[in-house]
Amino acid sequence: MKNDRRARIKEVADRLAAAFVSSGALPVETDSLLPADVLLDLYGEDIRARAFVTHDPLHGEQMLRPDFTVPIVQRHMAEGAEPARYTYNGNVWRKQTGGRASEYTQVGYELFDRTDPAGADAEVFAMFAGMLAAYPLKVMTGDMGILLAAVDGLTTTDRRRAALRRHVWRPTRFVRLLERFGGMTPPPETRVALLADVAARGADAVLADAGAQQGMRSAEEVLARIAVLQEDSAAAPISAEEVEMLEQVLALKAMSSDALVQLRQMAADFPALVAPADAMEDRLKAMAARRVDVDNLPFEVSFGRTSMEYYDGFVFGFSAENCPDLPVVASGGRYDALTRVLGQGRSIAAVGGVIRPEALVAVQEGNL
Repeated sequence: MKNDRRARIKEVADRLAAAFVSSGALPVETDSLLPADVLLDLYGEDIRARAFVTHDPLHGEQMLRPDFTVPIVQRHMAEGAEPARYTYNGNVWRKQTGGRASEYTQVGYELFDRTDPAGADAEVFAMFAGMLAAYPLKVMTGDMGILLAAVDGLTTTDRRRAALRRHVWRPTRFVRLLERFGGMTPPPETRVALLADVAARGADAVLADAGAQQGMRSAEEVLARIAVLQEDSAAAPISAEEVEMLEQVLALKAMSSDALVQLRQMAADFPALVAPADAMEDRLKAMAARRVDVDNLPFEVSFGRTSMEYYDGFVFGFSAENCPDLPVVASGGRYDALTRVLGQGRSIAAVGGVIRPEALVAVQEGNL
């Protein structure tokens, strides 16, 4: 019966939450309705298509809670002292495809501690790995910080680096930009024609002949955009060597210890990778100290690029290998950049993760 299954889900959720509490986490509650403007600033308009939005006559546009991380970060930055550990157990709402439930339970753990990032990463991962060890799950780890550092180290304009960073979580768009910035694909013909016309007659004359204004952009905004296109057109392409290096970083996939060796080899030719390699080495040492077998821990730089948009460092995920139709069972990682956005420039080192009890119950049912 449906109620029996709900009871099993609640039992699993309560057990997981109790385990986090016994590890020192403070249980917290958050509002179910959250201000939409905060989430839109963080995720962009993409979140609007996935979240349930309503309008309150007093508080304006609101969203049913799509996750717990944002309100917990806000609460900690307003009230908390470090180090701090929190856990939560409740429902979230997201529009789904493929017949998945739009309302489901999340149980999570968040750790705020800037004194030892590697130790914090290891603590959270080892805790999740231990709690999920009895289930037939496939684990994967990654590090968004490696890819972001590689982008930051490119010899190109600030605008191009910013564009690549912005689309790191959109692999197809990222590759297209890299190919264009590297001179492997030509710019659109319409852009070439526009810039040629601007070079011949000046931007003001081109705009004056464009006809009646359409859309929401002002003439000043259009002229500013033309100036950006001119700057980009004049920039030298990213070198073939750096494009190849970035492609090697994207393709890095091995067991964690071997991946670190390969990353060190890349860093010898590309110094921007030295710092993330150092961070990875510290993290693996901290994990090994917690009895994580890092020699047999899968690692992939590109892991999480399509589903973990606010993570900017170490990431991990647990999935049901024998149940490919299930959503990810558990996931998490480091999200220092998110705290910087919510703190208006004041950042707090943060790492955490979430478990979906419904998925765990489905895994159990599939193995009965």
